[in-house]
Formats: sequence, C-alpha cells, structure tokens
Amino acid sequence: MTKNSKIIIGIAAAAAAGAAIGLLFAPEKGANLREKMREAANNFATDLLDAIQRGGRQYSDSVENIEDSAKRLKSKAVGKVAELKDRLQDNIEEAKDAVTA
Repeated sequence: MTKNSKIIIGIAAAAAAGAAIGLLFAPEKGANLREKMREAANNFATDLLDAIQRGGRQYSDSVENIEDSAKRLKSKAVGKVAELKDRLQDNIEEAKDAVTA
C-alpha cells in the first residue's frame, strides 16, 4: 500500500468516525435524524448518478469526435494516395514516351 493510499484511507476513517460520533451526540430525535440521513443519502446517490451519466455522455461525445476525426483523416489520406498514384502514372507515361522517342 502506498503512502498516499494510506493517507486517503486514514482521512476516510477519521471522517467516518467523526460522523458516527456526531450522530451519537446529536440533539435530535432518532426519527428526525434518520430522515435527515435518508435525505442526505438520497441526495448523494442522485448526485453520483448524475455525475456518472454526465461522464457517460462526455465519453460518448469524445468517442464520436475521435471517430469523426479518424474518418476525415482517412478520407484525406485516400485522396492523397489517389493523387500520388495519378502523378506516378503520369510520370510513367512520360518516361515511356521519352524512351520510345
């Protein structure tokens, strides 16, 4: 385990312990506290789902952009190859004419 991962685990454990201690000493009734915790968990889950969906959309957009760029590059390459082929064919014809003249 790296030093950074140990630090992150320690911070997460401290946060969890702090939250647990805070809940134990909370001056609210159990029902109210559970409702607030439920709302917080639902909000967190909703935010997480939104972030995952945004990430998925960004990934899809990136894939589409890369595919479009690849298609454009392929088209340009095919055009250049055809152009070079035509020029080579012209040079071959000129060489044949020069030899037969």
